[in-house]
Amino acid sequence: MTGILNIQLSPVIGKKEVNLNKVEYFIKKNSDKKLDLVVLPEFFSTGVSHDAFLNAPEDELGGKTVEFIQGLAKQYNTNIIAGTVIEKSGEKLYNTSFAIDRTGNIVAKYRKIHLFNYMGGTEGERITPGNEEIVVDFDFGKVGIGVCFDIRYPLHYKKLAKMGAEIIVLPTAWIVPPEIYDDEESLKYAQEMWIAMNRTRAYDNMVYVVSSNQTGKISPEIGGAIGNSVVISPTAQVLANAKDKQCAVYADIDLKAVNYLKSIYPIASID
Repeated sequence: MTGILNIQLSPVIGKKEVNLNKVEYFIKKNSDKKLDLVVLPEFFSTGVSHDAFLNAPEDELGGKTVEFIQGLAKQYNTNIIAGTVIEKSGEKLYNTSFAIDRTGNIVAKYRKIHLFNYMGGTEGERITPGNEEIVVDFDFGKVGIGVCFDIRYPLHYKKLAKMGAEIIVLPTAWIVPPEIYDDEESLKYAQEMWIAMNRTRAYDNMVYVVSSNQTGKISPEIGGAIGNSVVISPTAQVLANAKDKQCAVYADIDLKAVNYLKSIYPIASID
């Protein structure tokens, strides 16, 4: 069995040290479990704020933020998908997820391909899209990486599955505007749709899906993050759901199930 720890945060905007300490708290709290993979949300260290993450981007190795996470990976003997940070490379900014192994080494990084440029989103005005899908060969299995809005692109997931991914992780800051966040019925519908998308991506590709989201109100202007960080099985079963709390949820998963299901249903070869 493979142990997955999925961390859901309400980051304090612009307070990196506070947010990094939250990450350490949840890993330490669950360190008695079998930790093969820890997944963190998009913008886990800064929160969602143009000023917070654009005025102080990290370098191509993730700066002090990723250095801190590398230390946690080594200390707690776990692999970590370090959500995302804003990475500066030359004059360009990327929304980048770092994959870190148990020894604290950066083994891969994924630059978000599908930027949120719709319904008022302006991510592409500041961030350069990546151009390469990534599957990481960790010591327990193969992990594909997407970020947030990538979930709206089924062929992105399809390609990761064809590349051999057994798990696809999705660091996320899935936000809805105030008129939805502040309306109970509308928020419930948005959360149900979010879970449905995750279940569909898992079922279509016969992979586990681990989506790590932010939760809680961000500001009256922006709205709030809808939470519901989930671990989904290849048969679309919700194995763990953080709902609306700042917390970590744990699931034991069986990667043999992925190979078995793909031997019955040739998903990766169906276009």
